[in-house]
Amino acid sequence: MPENSGLPDLRLGPGTRGHAAWDQAPPDPLAEPDLFDGVLPRRVTAYVLDLVLILGLWVALSMAFGVAGILTFGALTPFGLIVLAVLPVGYHTFFIGRDGATPGMRVFDLEVRSWTGRPPDTSQAFLTTVLFYASISLTAWLVLLVPLFTDRSRTLHDILAGTIVLRRTRLRASAS
Repeated sequence: MPENSGLPDLRLGPGTRGHAAWDQAPPDPLAEPDLFDGVLPRRVTAYVLDLVLILGLWVALSMAFGVAGILTFGALTPFGLIVLAVLPVGYHTFFIGRDGATPGMRVFDLEVRSWTGRPPDTSQAFLTTVLFYASISLTAWLVLLVPLFTDRSRTLHDILAGTIVLRRTRLRASAS
């Protein structure tokens, strides 16, 4: 890409774990529409898939902690309740911090990036996840209307955490 094109410089850089990064702001949706094509509906369906996976884990852990609670005469029950309560936050933090995408996001060709284009680290993934659950809890999901009014379909938790969600395979293609 020519340096004087006005477009962000997508390149492979150190510390990007083999992913593209940019120097200035993220790609402009008008200049690189393929990176943002269908992101919003894909995010919704990816989250539904993640909820199904989290529910499966929750049921399996509930049964395991139920048996452990019986065998320990209730001693492990408080620990089991804490684990079950933080499971959704741990699930999203782990996968976004490790791979830049949850399993649902991978299926629907999405990837979370920091504002600088690098994959989010664990602390940024945790911040994104906590802000997501806090914002939907406080607004009864109404906060999820925000992406309809932002140029890169960013949600409030994306804006506050400094992240952006892009199409995974198209990001790789534009970086080569």
